Amino acid sequence: MSEAIRNRYDFVILFDVENGNPNGDPDAGNMPRIDPETGCGIVTDVCLKRKIRNYVEMVKEDEEGYGIYIKDSVPLNRSDAKALEAYGLKDAEVKTLKKSDPDIDRKLRDYMCSHFYDIRTFGAVMTTFVKAALNCGQVRGPVQLGFARSVDPVMPQEVTITRVAITKEADAEKKDTEMGRKFIVPYGLYRAEGFVSANLARKTTGFSEEDLALLWNAILNMFENDHSAARGKMAVRELIIFKHDSELGNAPAWKLFEKVRIVRKEGVQPARSYHDYSIMVDTEQLPEGVTCTRMN
Repeated sequence: MSEAIRNRYDFVILFDVENGNPNGDPDAGNMPRIDPETGCGIVTDVCLKRKIRNYVEMVKEDEEGYGIYIKDSVPLNRSDAKALEAYGLKDAEVKTLKKSDPDIDRKLRDYMCSHFYDIRTFGAVMTTFVKAALNCGQVRGPVQLGFARSVDPVMPQEVTITRVAITKEADAEKKDTEMGRKFIVPYGLYRAEGFVSANLARKTTGFSEEDLALLWNAILNMFENDHSAARGKMAVRELIIFKHDSELGNAPAWKLFEKVRIVRKEGVQPARSYHDYSIMVDTEQLPEGVTCTRMN
């Protein structure tokens, strides 16, 4: 397994949506999530991590060391059991084994980290067996994401649609179409902020430089193979990365995030394109020991 990363990173993701629903709210009829006080759109961290997982799964196709733990239609117990199988154990045998090998929990945890990319990256809670014999531990991942928030308030619209195919035979005698609805955001530019801890990577999961390169690639391409009519046109426009030259960092993350300013161009109301904004990053006054890279 490759050596863990040695540098801390903080990063900003800028992505936009056009005529789509970037993240439906099940508590509000699946309309786009919004902050009721400001009207700004919201996309949860869970939604973004799902896109990253899907991209890694598509690219690596379950290559050794790049499995996905939080996976559609795969119970967590099934993935947990792989750690037991690697040691030739059954769930009920773990408690007995602990008497002769008190370090078995750490070994199981390390196995899961080395075999599942998303555990190595985002962490996971792996104490899911009913008998509670298996305890791969609760792993805090080195990569953390916050909620994405739109730069300007968004105005969700409800669009009524029709379907010519009738569901029930009896209804076909009474009508020719059926009605439906979908929610869209005409346009929204969203900003998400994230963190990469070299300290947690070294001490806990072994998140490596190869893993980091894959993460940046996954972020840049997380919408490119995930298009759907419901989500409209979504794209990552820019990834702004602040690299510290130390494990614990050379400046607070908030000071670096304030270096990124997004301003709607004069006379534009409302914004309907990424090019309606000016993206400015103050790289001239970065703290000592911090460098900035802009990727798109």
